[in-house]
Amino acid sequence: MAPPTKKLKRLTSRLRLGLFSRSFLLLAALMLVSLGAWLQVFFSMEEGPRATQMAQRVTTAVSITRSALVYAPTSVRPALLLDLATKESLRVQPRDPSDVLEPLPESNYWNHVAAEIRDRLGSNAKIMWSVNKTPGIWVSFDINKDQYWLVFDREQLGLTAGVEWLGWGATALLLALIGAAVSVRFVNRPLAQLAKVAQQVARGESPSPLPEKGPLEIRDLNTAFNRMARDLRQTEADREIMLAGISHDLRTPLARMRLEIEMSNVSDEARQSIDEDLAQIDHSIGQLMEYARPAGVVPDRGIDVSAVLHDLYERERSHTESLGSFLTAVIEPDLYAKISAHDLKRIVSNLIENARRYGRTPVEDRAYIRLAVQEEGNILAIEVSDQGVGIPESDIQRLLRPFSRGESARTGVSGAGLGLAIVERLLGQVGGQLKLISRPPGGLVARIELPKVRIRNFQLDNKV
Repeated sequence: MAPPTKKLKRLTSRLRLGLFSRSFLLLAALMLVSLGAWLQVFFSMEEGPRATQMAQRVTTAVSITRSALVYAPTSVRPALLLDLATKESLRVQPRDPSDVLEPLPESNYWNHVAAEIRDRLGSNAKIMWSVNKTPGIWVSFDINKDQYWLVFDREQLGLTAGVEWLGWGATALLLALIGAAVSVRFVNRPLAQLAKVAQQVARGESPSPLPEKGPLEIRDLNTAFNRMARDLRQTEADREIMLAGISHDLRTPLARMRLEIEMSNVSDEARQSIDEDLAQIDHSIGQLMEYARPAGVVPDRGIDVSAVLHDLYERERSHTESLGSFLTAVIEPDLYAKISAHDLKRIVSNLIENARRYGRTPVEDRAYIRLAVQEEGNILAIEVSDQGVGIPESDIQRLLRPFSRGESARTGVSGAGLGLAIVERLLGQVGGQLKLISRPPGGLVARIELPKVRIRNFQLDNKV
């Protein structure tokens, strides 16, 4: 049989409990085991001295009662017996051979008490649990040739009642659990604060500074984390400045080169070829900057994914048609998810651009793109599909890595190879997934899966 601590660990792992709950349950289990062991030791240590004490009390009462009855005049004995019964709770009754006797219960304590009494009063002394079905502790003694019973209440000689011990144990356990909860809370609060600000950093937010006080280890940890957060913010600011400089320093000469080419005397064919090369360079610069740009802050409430993608579809359709391709869409209404509207547009735009550049049909050399948005259980599925030549299954995982291109499998168009990497990075911020599915006989389906937000919860949040 597994120990209680192992069972507790298995239970907490199945319930996915937090650190506070796990620590509290572990301490509570250890305290229960400790309290049980302590009570067992206490009872074992109390039993012997208690039995000796009760036996001494019984023998003293028997000796005093016998002496009082021996030396009291016969006329005074009834009043003496009444006085003993009312003031000392001692009843003296004559013993008869026909008495119906019930022996003491079999327990270490009562066996010890009986042995101590017989050792003091003699081996002929009888100790009974009841006589003639009258409860009590009955101890026999004799005066000359007359035999008597001295009757004690069981509560006077027994161990402390179990209900009383249960009350004391429950009180001690309650106080111990309160102390454990306060202690665990005191220890876990810095970790909970650290986890909260770490999640803020993971979502791209500026984290709240941690208090640089408390125990030495916690203070050093919070100080290091605050320093790291400041360095990250500074690095982010430097990166934004760098990106702005790169955009200006590279795209301005490209625009000037385009203008010079238009004004030069080169042939139309050469001009078109150079212009395509410049457009490819501009596209690669855009992809690099898009990959370096941080993800937006995840909203606290869900956004209307259907409305955002419908607006994106209207914008992308005209642009796609101007390039000689076609874009259609089937978008279910009233679908909500927790994602930045700007990031969602960046994700789907990258997939549409990828399909527009690489998903051209071999015969017509144009792209037929379909955008589908639908609800599937607890997720929202967004699919961007084309009718191109597709890609081999073995290349799918490779294409998700940055700077990986699949032009050998699709068309001769080159690029930076960052479109799918950008999509996967943005989806990772909101718990989404990107899947590439080859569709026979040709074509590729880029499938996005986002956790769904219930419309009812979203509407209630807006009313608050």
